[in-house]
Amino acid sequence: MKILAVADEEESFLWSGQVKDYAGDVDVIISCGDLSCDYLDFLVSMLNVPLIYVFGNHDKSAPAGGICIDGKIFTFNGTNILGLGGSIRYRDGVNMYTETEMKRRILKLKIPLWLKGFDILVTHAPARGFGDLDDFPHWGFESFNNLMRNYQPRLMLHGHVHKRYKRMPSEIIHPSGTRIINVCGHKIISV
Repeated sequence: MKILAVADEEESFLWSGQVKDYAGDVDVIISCGDLSCDYLDFLVSMLNVPLIYVFGNHDKSAPAGGICIDGKIFTFNGTNILGLGGSIRYRDGVNMYTETEMKRRILKLKIPLWLKGFDILVTHAPARGFGDLDDFPHWGFESFNNLMRNYQPRLMLHGHVHKRYKRMPSEIIHPSGTRIINVCGHKIISV
């Protein structure tokens, strides 16, 4: 399966006819949040593939025709994908959670996780200590580390930490063996 993963930053060459030449062979678009509905709708119409998404902390509406996997396990082409959008609660607003609230969201998935497991974790925020920053609005969730330790998914895709904030690797291997990718802007990933 080939994925066009996007988050946070609209890229002009994807927001053009060039996207067909560049990413015309992807099977799915996965959005890790904080992108305009118009941008996502354009990508879907140009590439003619499904859009799977979670909400970022700045998202206020859902893209038309996309499949929201926030708080769910969704199976696509035989791959189980767990979606957990939002960021750490650093002020009042939508799609922000305390660590305890994120743990509760995950606990609600206990039975589906036990029955299905998951291969890919799609989030907006990173895991604590793995691609996050020291400033509180860009902290990651410790509960994501627990998920990766317990289920060893092949891949975690996240956004929220823009590359211009700090020079850091866009890929990190978690101690569980999970490949963590910050997809701010975009990444094309084969699974």
